[in-house]
This record gives sequence, C-alpha cells and structure tokens, in this order.
Amino acid sequence: MSTSNHASSRALSLFVTGTDTEIGKTFVSSALLRGFARAGLQAAAMKPIAAGAYERNGVLHNEDADQLDAASTVLLPPDMRTPYLLKEPAAPHIAAALENVTLDLERIVDYHAQAVQRADIVVVEGVGGFRVPLTDTQDTADLAVALKLPVVLVVGMRLGCINHALLTAEAIAARGLTLAGWVANRVDPDMTFPDENIATIRALLARAYDAPLLGIVPHLSPASPELAADQLDIERLLQTLRHP
Repeated sequence: MSTSNHASSRALSLFVTGTDTEIGKTFVSSALLRGFARAGLQAAAMKPIAAGAYERNGVLHNEDADQLDAASTVLLPPDMRTPYLLKEPAAPHIAAALENVTLDLERIVDYHAQAVQRADIVVVEGVGGFRVPLTDTQDTADLAVALKLPVVLVVGMRLGCINHALLTAEAIAARGLTLAGWVANRVDPDMTFPDENIATIRALLARAYDAPLLGIVPHLSPASPELAADQLDIERLLQTLRHP
C-alpha cells in the first residue's frame, strides 16, 4: 500500500450512504475501493465519523475504518481518514455528547479537500443511514451536501427494503444531490423474492432519478470485498463521476 502523496487535479470522490445501519456500507465501500484499484486508480477512503472504537497497542481503532484502510491503495493519515473517532457505539450525536465533542462539518470538508490531493478517487462512507443526527441542527445529509458529492446508495436487501430505498432516494434528491447509482446488497440470504424486489427498486429509481443499479452483491461468508468487486459495474460508475 502506498502512503505517498499522489496529487491529482481531477480527483474523483463519492459519498456512500445506506438504507439503514448494518446493511453493508463498509463492505460495499471496500468493494468499490478494490474495483477502483483494479481500474488503475489510486483509491483512498474516509470514514469522517465513526462511533465505536477499541484500543490496540495504545491506539484507538474502529473496525469499519480499518476495513476501509485494508481495501485502499492510498492510506490517509488517521486524523484525515476519520476526523471524529468516538468510543461509544451509539448514534454519533449521542456518542459525541458523552465525550464533549462537537462534530464540525467544516473540519471534515477541509480534510476531504486534502484527501483528494493524495489520490485519484476518494470514497467517503457516511455513518448509519442518510438522516442520522450529527448535532442539534445537522445530520448526515448535511455532511453530504457540505462535501458536494454524488451519492451511491447501498440497499440492504431484506423485508422493507423497497420503502427504505425510495425514502432514502427521495431524501437525497431533496438535498439537491445526485444519486449516482445504487447497490443491492444481499444481507439476508433467506429473503423471499429478492429478484422481484431488486427489479422493482431498479425500475423505480431509474425512472424517478435516472439512477442505475451498479451491481448485486451476493451474501458472502466470509465477506470478501475482492469477490464483491466482481459484481460491481465500476466503469459505469466512473463514467457517471467523470461526466455528471
């Protein structure tokens, strides 16, 4: 892995959000990073806010952030990759309050501006769903707006996913953001009618937002970002990012 500066005047970036928490945002983000690397891009990741940290050798770690690092070809400094690493595994505004931390979106925006100077593409993973509170007045949607990034939506395929996908897509559009595409992640291997659900979401998101299905990630045990990357249409996503 490279830790050297890789300045790029045309660096790409995207924001990964999900229909809920625990639906595979980190897994799909890692698969995207592997796919971008295969496409010859120097790929870096940011997890700007992570709640739930453990100590190893005197250093705080977050499992999601470590997974993103493992899938990246450019490692960002820890403070840049995760400006806010909170110990409590709770909603960010609750964890931040416990530690007397104020989540400052401008600080994240500044770090992101530095990150895109170090890589060809930067994947920014949100926290929880799209409208998770960060402060009394701001939420994850405000972070995506502040970063001015196109959004990739990870839909956890399970009962209720159609409603969650449509509500999230509507919220993304309501903030004036581009839904660059979505990924169907088979989190529930026992879900009934998964293909029919995917077909419904695919048709509705294409018609309403011109948002393509970027891939269907099967239920993998153990989880493998490399295998998941095989299922993603990386070239189509790159075309969308390069020609919005």
